[in-house]
Amino acid sequence: MTFPPPFSVDSGGWVSRAWHCPSPNFDLRSRSGSPPILVVIHSISLPPGQFGGRAVEDLFTNRLDPSAHPSFESLRDLRVSAHFLIRREGTLTQFVSTDARAWHAGVSQWAGRQGCNDFSIGIELEGTDHTPFTEAQYGTLGALLEGLCARYPIRAITGHCDVAPGRKTDPGPCFDWARWEASGYPVQLLRPKKARSG
Repeated sequence: MTFPPPFSVDSGGWVSRAWHCPSPNFDLRSRSGSPPILVVIHSISLPPGQFGGRAVEDLFTNRLDPSAHPSFESLRDLRVSAHFLIRREGTLTQFVSTDARAWHAGVSQWAGRQGCNDFSIGIELEGTDHTPFTEAQYGTLGALLEGLCARYPIRAITGHCDVAPGRKTDPGPCFDWARWEASGYPVQLLRPKKARSG
């Protein structure tokens, strides 16, 4: 597998080649006192199963109109974010500095450590559990991961379903973990072994 040139992360935790859409839903990593060591892969679509539009950006910036779609009412008071969103065509949006703590994982744990937001970076892929992701998304994801692994001591890349089993299912069975394991990717890009059946 070949990737586009890596996305470099600057000293402030921002990717210059990404579109910046700052979210207010973040805080400092001071609770953990250490740089991120984990990347959590998510998937999202708003309205569910529909792609395009600005609903994801509006959700992460607290501008989502609950009356715009019946499914949005349950999101009325939700305050969440992720560091990045990768659209179906491969475009990259950044909402939170990677040096800060985005609110993406919720109640979660990895390798016996609770609260993954404290020590992880969250990447949303526009998609659903039952929709294959695009080649453009995999390309952008690979280039982003290479840049993140060059900037931070990343130990593993895992799915939201693996840090919050039973509560979350994304990125779902259509995310092709096997292609990463066979790709010769320069950084070990594997979910924790114990999480493979999750």
